[in-house]
Order: sequence, then C-alpha cells, then structure tokens
Amino acid sequence: MDSKGIPTLIAAILLCEAAGLVGSIFTFPSIPGWYATLNKPSFSPPNWVFGPVWTTLYALMGISLYLVWKKGQEKINIKIPLIFFGIQLFLNFLWSILFFGLHSPVLGLICIILLWLSIAATILSFYTISRNAAYLLIPYLLWVSFASILNAAVWMLN
Repeated sequence: MDSKGIPTLIAAILLCEAAGLVGSIFTFPSIPGWYATLNKPSFSPPNWVFGPVWTTLYALMGISLYLVWKKGQEKINIKIPLIFFGIQLFLNFLWSILFFGLHSPVLGLICIILLWLSIAATILSFYTISRNAAYLLIPYLLWVSFASILNAAVWMLN
C-alpha cells in the first residue's frame, strides 16, 4: 500500500468503529440494568468479551471496505457492493437500538436475521472484487451467526 492510501484506510476503519461506538450509546446503559435481569443461555459469554470482539470485527470491516474502495479507483463498478456494505453497517447499528435501546429481543432477532443476510450478500459481492475483502468479513459473519443464536435464546428464555 502506498502512503496515499493510508488516510482512506484509516477513514474506512474509523467509519466502522464509529458505527459501533454510536451503537454502544444504546448498549452500555442497558447492560447493568435490563440486560442483567434477563435469563441467558449457558453459552452466553461474559459481558467483557463483546467489546474486544466487536472492536476487532469493526477494524476488519474497515480494512475490507478499504480494499473494495481501492479497487473502485481502478474503474471497477463497486456501487452495489458498497450499498450492501452500507445496509449491513446500518443494520448492525440498528440492532443495538432495537435490542438494548428498546429492550426488545424479538425486534433484535428480526434485525439480526436481516443483518446476517446483508453480511452474506456483502461477502458475495465483495468476493467478485477482492477475495481478501470478502475473507475479512467471514469472522464477522460467524460472530453474527453466534449472536443470532444468542439473541434467539434470550428471546425464548424471557
């Protein structure tokens, strides 16, 4: 990577991290109160795990976004893949509002299913442009798969 690409890479990572940061405004206040009172499945990780995992996933998302954006500078049509990326990033943020902000596991479950589908669509569309960009999103899809099961279990147990 040449030094001209570094600001764009940093911007892409910061964009994704910002989505997580804004979502955390709805998450953090609910953890010690509402979320602590919920029945959770035995496979629910401790709360401290989520911050480092999401921070890492947002960084990988940003790098993935950068790789596709960089290919777009080579006159490759990246409009549809970027729309998919934007949709999944929005749904990621929206999940925090629905699940934690509105205290609604059922709305969170609906949202996270849509999120999973949009991540899968993003991966498939990124793959045609940059395989590395697509591969960087696989841990995100796996984590959201786990989070979907966790969300469903919380909904069923409460």
